[in-house]
Amino acid sequence: MISAINPNRQKALFLAKKQLPELVCDAVNLEGVNFTLPEIQTLLDGITVGGHSLQDETIALNQANAWRFLFDCVEQDRFALSKDFVCELHGILAQKEALTWGVFRDGGVTIAGTNHIPPRADKLPTLWQQLTGKHHPALLQSEMRQSKIDIEKIDIEQIYTCAISLFLQMARMQFFYDTNKRLGRLMMNGILLVNGLPAINLPAKKQLAFNQLMLDFYASDDEQPMQLFMRACLERKILEIMSE
Repeated sequence: MISAINPNRQKALFLAKKQLPELVCDAVNLEGVNFTLPEIQTLLDGITVGGHSLQDETIALNQANAWRFLFDCVEQDRFALSKDFVCELHGILAQKEALTWGVFRDGGVTIAGTNHIPPRADKLPTLWQQLTGKHHPALLQSEMRQSKIDIEKIDIEQIYTCAISLFLQMARMQFFYDTNKRLGRLMMNGILLVNGLPAINLPAKKQLAFNQLMLDFYASDDEQPMQLFMRACLERKILEIMSE
């Protein structure tokens, strides 16, 4: 049903904003922070929820604030694939959670469950330039739409491929000490929303399949299974609304 989508930034943003509690709830549950959806809704209303640690609340609120920042940047045409932008977003998402936040890591890291070793820290700036250069055409499509050039020639499948690939490679290269998968999914959705396409929410109920596929991806660098998996996370009801 992706091919039936009628790109509309205003509508895509509206739907994503309505989903904010769900987006936050699924993201933190995937990290082992067990909030229910009503608890997240309460927390986003500014009311402390009992039975959870201050750290858990920080993780949930950081996720919500990062989404809100992303929404604002998409609306104001400030979303970018630059190092400065991704570090600013990470500074919101990982504040008081990661070893450092708002800067690329300056040391080595490992990924649990795989023998894959992410690149050395001194290579990260160059790798980011290469990675974003590869995925920049997805943003160029948005620029063409805004200037009303070739509006009928937008390749929706290519944009989803570019967006999901950016998320996957950010997770594999581990540009930061922590929150790489969550950050990668935010950047992925930034590309989609800028292009007027519906965001992808990864449901916590698919955690087992997601974790296994990611481990396979880390080892092989074969994106195809994860490309299919992430597309399958698009909600039918949202696709139907975006196809109207």
